[in-house]
Amino acid sequence: MSNQPLRIFIGFDERQPVSYTVLQNSILQRASRPVAISPLVLKTLPITRRGLTPFTFSRFLVPWLCDWQGWALFLDLDMLVLGDIAELFAFAEEGKAVVVCQEQQRFEWASAMLFNCAHPANRVLQPDYVEDPQRCRKPHSIDWIGDEGLIGSFPAVWNHCVGYNPPRPGAKLAHYTMGIPAFPEIRGCEYSEEWMAEFRNCTSTQPWLTLMGNSVHVVKTEDGRILPKLAPEARAIMARQATAR
Repeated sequence: MSNQPLRIFIGFDERQPVSYTVLQNSILQRASRPVAISPLVLKTLPITRRGLTPFTFSRFLVPWLCDWQGWALFLDLDMLVLGDIAELFAFAEEGKAVVVCQEQQRFEWASAMLFNCAHPANRVLQPDYVEDPQRCRKPHSIDWIGDEGLIGSFPAVWNHCVGYNPPRPGAKLAHYTMGIPAFPEIRGCEYSEEWMAEFRNCTSTQPWLTLMGNSVHVVKTEDGRILPKLAPEARAIMARQATAR
C-alpha cells in the first residue's frame, strides 16, 4: 500500500462554499489515512466551460491534474461522507480506467469517480478536449472510455442519492442531488440531521482561552486574567515590563 495521501478532488461552487466546508470536514473526521483534498475552482483551471455548476466539466481534468499518475477520487460538492474514505479507495481495481457506482442512473456515474490516472484510456482528458463540446460530448456517461470493460464499480452505499434511492440505513456517502439540507426546502430529508450535525461541528470552535491560554501569545494580569498581547491593557503591561528591565 502506498504511503502517499489519498488524493481527493471536490467540485467547488462559489455560490455555496458551505457545501465544500462540510464535505471536506466529513472526510477528515472519518479518514483512517492521510488525505490531500483539492477544490476544483474553475477560475484557477485552464478551461472556462461550465454547466449547471462550475465543476460540471472540470471534474474530468482530475487525471491531468495528477500528471497521469496514481489513483484519485472526484466527488460532487453536495455530498456527506459517513464512512472511512480509505474504504472507497479500496475499490481501485488495476486494469480499470475509472471506477464509479454503476448501480445509479448513468448520468450520476460521474458524481463520484475513482480515476486510474495513469490508464491510457484517460489520456484523452486534456484541457482542450474537455473544453470542446464537439469532442467532449457526453462525458458524464463516461463515454470517453469506449470499452465498457474498463469501467469498474463500487457499491451504492458509497453514492446514496437522497430522495431518488429507497431509504438506505448505513450509507457511507450521502448524495443530496436535490440540494444540501442547509436549504429550508430540503430540511427533513434522509440524512438531513447528519448533514446539519456536520455543519455545526465544522463551524464551531472552542473558547479562545482554551485554545490560546497556555501559548506565548498571551499576557497574564496581576489579578489573574489572561489577555491576548494585542489587547491595549496587555500592551501597557508589556511596555511597563520592558521599561523595568
